[in-house]
Amino acid sequence: MSALADVRVAFPLLVTTRFALTQTSLPDALKHSALLSSPLTSYSHLQEGIYLHNLGVNPYSGGVFHHSPLLLSLFTTILPNSRWAAHLLWTAADAIAAWALVAIWRRRQRVAENSRDWLVAASYLLNPYIFLPTLALSSSSIENALALLALMFASQGKASAAILSLAVLLHLSLSSILIIAPTLLLLITSPTSRLASPQAYTPDVRRLLPLVAELTAYTAFLAATSALVADGWSWVPQTWGVSLTLPDLTPNPGLWWYFFTEMFDHFRPFFLMVFSVHLLIYIAPLCIKFQHDMLYAAFLLIGVLGTFKAYPTLSDPGLYLSMHALFPEVYPHFRHPIVTALLHLHAALLMPMFHHLWLAQGTGNANFFYASTLVFACANGAALIEGVWAGLRIAIGPEKEGYSVSQE
Repeated sequence: MSALADVRVAFPLLVTTRFALTQTSLPDALKHSALLSSPLTSYSHLQEGIYLHNLGVNPYSGGVFHHSPLLLSLFTTILPNSRWAAHLLWTAADAIAAWALVAIWRRRQRVAENSRDWLVAASYLLNPYIFLPTLALSSSSIENALALLALMFASQGKASAAILSLAVLLHLSLSSILIIAPTLLLLITSPTSRLASPQAYTPDVRRLLPLVAELTAYTAFLAATSALVADGWSWVPQTWGVSLTLPDLTPNPGLWWYFFTEMFDHFRPFFLMVFSVHLLIYIAPLCIKFQHDMLYAAFLLIGVLGTFKAYPTLSDPGLYLSMHALFPEVYPHFRHPIVTALLHLHAALLMPMFHHLWLAQGTGNANFFYASTLVFACANGAALIEGVWAGLRIAIGPEKEGYSVSQE
């Protein structure tokens, strides 16, 4: 069977299987899981906002609804507001994301088709960190699709499509500002792998300025459209502002909620600034160090986002893990892949168990669940360090690497 036949058979089969799971009782069991959806991505919160909007009440006035006005307008005008239609839409978003991942892989390999295409698609569609949030109807699945579409269009040199995808993504999730720089730089460089032969690259600022201007224009247009939908600018502090001020301390797989639960109010503004700036400080070093391969820099920044995001779900680190399929050349340079995989397995078992013991059984406390999220953070951090290490060591090569070790 040819490579094209492989992906044509495997892809529809995987997507159909995914949609079949939505017709079981599994989505009802997962829809309120704190691991799979956050206050910013929860489908039940989205439904509440739609209900208030249809009654003529501003959903942003209560401090509970944090979804983008774009989603609010789509579900109240164009998209049917039913659970069956929502499962179909979310499954389609995952299918688009998986196909975008395959398209990025093909562009990186400079081939029209490849024998690994179906494996790349399967790495996304079969990733439990990806399909479980989709079953729970977390809007983080839509954000992942937009991120991969932006990278796909950037890899193909389609500037306007990439920038529009990036602007919509930024509108849905302010934290996605991390991948703006590598995506724009990818538009003026090549997506092919250059990790093994790094060369200094000075971006042409004259080519970047029109791209930045176009992104600014798209973002301003979407913001103005949102203001019309929300009858004002009250949506800004309740969507973009929430990622910076952290008003909702609902437990999640991230590192922020417990820290600020224990934080004295006097120190809260300072540490909010520290945590927010901490995310931004990775952009320049990774883009400079991997200036010869902007796709890899974007990949690592997605890993940073999945580790340190204010309101993460499992799909955030899940995107980073699935994107490993794009870079098979770095696999031999991983240092401790088994340890990292076992850490993820350990955390995946601990988090739902400790969350249940704390909130359902009442036999634990917040420290139980937070300890498991710390293990999860260690797993994500280990995977991120593996990616940085392998991306740097591949330029040395196994012969030189062995020589340096023996010399030491």
